[in-house]
Amino acid sequence: MSKAKALMVLGTASHVGKSVTVAALCRILHEDGFKVAPFKAQNMALNSYATKEGHEIGRAQAVQAFAAGLEPHVDMNPILLKPTSDKVSQIVLNGKVWGTLQAADFKTLKPQLFDQVIEAYERLASQYDYVILEGAGSPVEMNLKDGDMVNLRMAEAADARCMLVADIDRGGVFASLVGTYTLLEYNERSRFVGFIVNKFRGEAALFKPGVDFLEQRLGQPCLGVVPYMHNIRIDEEDSVGLETMSHQNIGRQSTGTEPKVTGDLDPAVDDSFLRICVVQLPHLSNFSDFSMLREMNAVSLEYSDEPATAEAADVIIIPGTKNTIGDLNWLKSVGWEDQIMRHAANRRPVIGICGGFQMLGRRVLDPDRVDGDVEEADGLGLLDVETWMTASKVTRQARAQLVEPDLFWAVEAGPSFEGYEIHMGETDLGDGARPLFHLTRLGDDFSNFDGAISDDRLVLGTYLHGLFDAPDAAEFLVAHLRELTGKPGLPDGGSPERSPDLAYAELAAHFRQHLDMAAIYRAMGIHID
Repeated sequence: MSKAKALMVLGTASHVGKSVTVAALCRILHEDGFKVAPFKAQNMALNSYATKEGHEIGRAQAVQAFAAGLEPHVDMNPILLKPTSDKVSQIVLNGKVWGTLQAADFKTLKPQLFDQVIEAYERLASQYDYVILEGAGSPVEMNLKDGDMVNLRMAEAADARCMLVADIDRGGVFASLVGTYTLLEYNERSRFVGFIVNKFRGEAALFKPGVDFLEQRLGQPCLGVVPYMHNIRIDEEDSVGLETMSHQNIGRQSTGTEPKVTGDLDPAVDDSFLRICVVQLPHLSNFSDFSMLREMNAVSLEYSDEPATAEAADVIIIPGTKNTIGDLNWLKSVGWEDQIMRHAANRRPVIGICGGFQMLGRRVLDPDRVDGDVEEADGLGLLDVETWMTASKVTRQARAQLVEPDLFWAVEAGPSFEGYEIHMGETDLGDGARPLFHLTRLGDDFSNFDGAISDDRLVLGTYLHGLFDAPDAAEFLVAHLRELTGKPGLPDGGSPERSPDLAYAELAAHFRQHLDMAAIYRAMGIHID
């Protein structure tokens, strides 16, 4: 059985750009005619994706697969950890929930789980000529190395050449690169073929002395100094990426394409903008649901964990969460419940997605404690629904149509909403609730109602992630929200043409321009003219 050649992208720390670098390399190899796939042995993220087969994987690996021209597959990310608290995570193994464990218990099971990782990698490697692997965090966390199964141990198993990525934008790039190489064992260091300085701002020529120092000190070539890429337009791996968006009001000016940054949500913001505040829950998941909103004309989007910042919001969105009752109780303890209830009382729209939908109901019940340590909590009561948590988890791509499109300006039919479900729990509608969608799940015979909408059209909830992903669906919903809030009609070109394939091509072009691809190809054993 043939086995792919492997290149591994490791980082000096988390969020230095490993995921994006892997996506860029996958796209470059794909463009150059090579059969390539991404792989990450173990991912810890709340931003996930449901494959066509109904398996849950990290969203970063889904993005990397799309960049490589592939349909995402569970073998690309066999282990996904979804934290429910600082010490407890749900374990998703081969796309399905395997259990919920304390960090200490997970460590004892790693040898058993690593066998599953290797089986997934070997299946993947037998189908492709090249695999681009992604590490996690730093490969030299000395307290974790003995149980490592995602960094250097995986590199050895795949016989991968390795490159090290460092983020210069955060500072300390010399210490992080030199420190990482210093802590590598000799046999580990021999796998490395060079390093990348990522997120560079300024004149690259002025950094040449820095490159010379690093190459001499490390005995490794610099494979590229990659400039900071603004408006990257592909989904990030985890909520660390929200740091650059929190407390920013990001929208689109009607005559341009660059993001408008105006500070916290503020009454002084151009009143033609629809001001949307997404509650930044402690266990927020699938924040990629709102990527399209960031690109739309006359829409301002902010993530915030401070209730006061939503005073000027036209719309509040409660997003998905990995811990519904825990985050619901957090909402109440920090003042978000009062803020949301005032917002609704002032007849301004509220939207809940997945866990946020569950919070909008009367009660959330978890008698078996599958979601946390609390058995029951009163919801916000803005929708007449009640949720029971269940041990089974729905992970399916889905398509939805509005049950009553006439609630939206008496239109005969709305757009088709295509997305995916990733949730635990079933929600029952009371007499005072009306279903929002008629939903069909792809890959099985399921067809039923989903979500709920209030009679005044101001409060709506759904389990469907990706609600705003399609431009026509996003424009339809934003136009509805603008009408409810008394805003003028949606400007021409309300949402720019959002072609994921174009975004991957732009990403590849950016990295191709600044990487020494000839050296990278040589390291991978690829010979091109």
